[in-house]
Amino acid sequence: MSEKIATAPGLIERAGIEVIPESERTAKPRDLFWPWFAANVSVFGMSYGSFVLGFGISFWQATVVSIIGIVVSFLLCGLIAIAGKRGSAPTMVLSRAAFGVHGQKVPGIVSWLTSIGWETFLAIMAVLATATVITQLGGDGDSVALKIIATVIVAALIVAASVLGYHTIMKLQSVLTWITGAVTILYIILAFPHIDFAAVMARPEGSFGQLIGALVMVMTGFGLGWINIAADWSRYQKHTASDGAIVAWNTIGGSLAPVILVIFGLLLAGSDENLFNAVQADPIGALAAILPIWVLVPFLLTAVLALVSGAVLGIYSSGLTLISLGIRIPRPTAAAIDGVILTLGTIFVVFGNEDFLGPFQSFLITLGVPLASWAGILIADILRRRRDYDENALFDATGRYGAWDWTSIITMIVTSVIGWGLVVNNFAAEAAWNNWQGYLLFLIGGREGDWAYANLGVFFALVLSFLVAWFARAGKIRQQEA
Repeated sequence: MSEKIATAPGLIERAGIEVIPESERTAKPRDLFWPWFAANVSVFGMSYGSFVLGFGISFWQATVVSIIGIVVSFLLCGLIAIAGKRGSAPTMVLSRAAFGVHGQKVPGIVSWLTSIGWETFLAIMAVLATATVITQLGGDGDSVALKIIATVIVAALIVAASVLGYHTIMKLQSVLTWITGAVTILYIILAFPHIDFAAVMARPEGSFGQLIGALVMVMTGFGLGWINIAADWSRYQKHTASDGAIVAWNTIGGSLAPVILVIFGLLLAGSDENLFNAVQADPIGALAAILPIWVLVPFLLTAVLALVSGAVLGIYSSGLTLISLGIRIPRPTAAAIDGVILTLGTIFVVFGNEDFLGPFQSFLITLGVPLASWAGILIADILRRRRDYDENALFDATGRYGAWDWTSIITMIVTSVIGWGLVVNNFAAEAAWNNWQGYLLFLIGGREGDWAYANLGVFFALVLSFLVAWFARAGKIRQQEA
């Protein structure tokens, strides 16, 4: 039986991982603009200007790499969003068509860990940003009471919105888009006098390996960071909606703000070496330091709301992923459980364990390799298919998709092992236990070579898994659709 149930309209979305009934698929492709834009119109995006220039490349190289990396990564999200329209179910349920009903739990666990981890990171950044700006306003940013209040407010906003569900989040994101967009424009106007175009243009060009490293970092920091939840926001689309329109609105919504913000961040970081270095250590605080005092409060609110906006999308989807792993609980409960984990993680790091932040990020970045592999397999599966999904088979291990698709599972494992061999732990000192990666770098110049920090493993896992799935699973997909 297909898990398709009618869900009565109300304040709290009751739909879980079941297929959304046709009568409730009322969204239009352009509606996808709002959640993706709101989640990515963050002043934090400007900090990537410093991160990209940190690879030792010129302004023009950094600009080209940033535009390509942002647009292509969100385009990949758009391709996966097609599956949401075709199957009207969450991403990790639709992925069962490629991995099998039970086999999907392998990438599902990776996806859940990644989602809950990155959204906890966003919540931590929101709390630390509050403390930083309060300090610049003359207050005591290290006050335990202040951090407790900030943690409670941030966690409450994230958990409440994710529990209420899709319809509330869509309305919330459309409002946040205008608020964060307006204050971000104000920030650009006020910070523009700090740009020194001569200093920006004087930066020397970098090598091809440095370019690729910057490109992979941008793709991972933006679109690839959202790719495992892309179909969750298109499952309310009508089956008659255009695939091209869904891809386009997903790509435009996700990439429009980051392209502008990162380029402006490149101009700021390239103008001031002190700002460039400060952003590396404290992104939000460094960007706030160049503002006049009177605008710090709206800057703080915007920074926090933008980070909360991104965290809301992630926690909502991580709850769906949790259910897809076989834990039979209502969707609001799953979102609440993940919200509690997020809150505990935020408290653990903010209150005396900030040294944990480096190892935490190292662990999450490591998960990026298998996640890229999963994405390559699923994108190949989506592009190969010509028909909508068999809704019954997505929930039946004896159906056409089977229990385990060993071609996909083995492909993901092998490409991940190779991918880890071609990446370097970016937090070698803070997370020495993760220095096992990079064991294949001797093939391309070693750990100190030009390609060491290009993170080719992410590209390799994505592209190779796509190619293997494209050719190796073509016959099976034709058989499933016959």
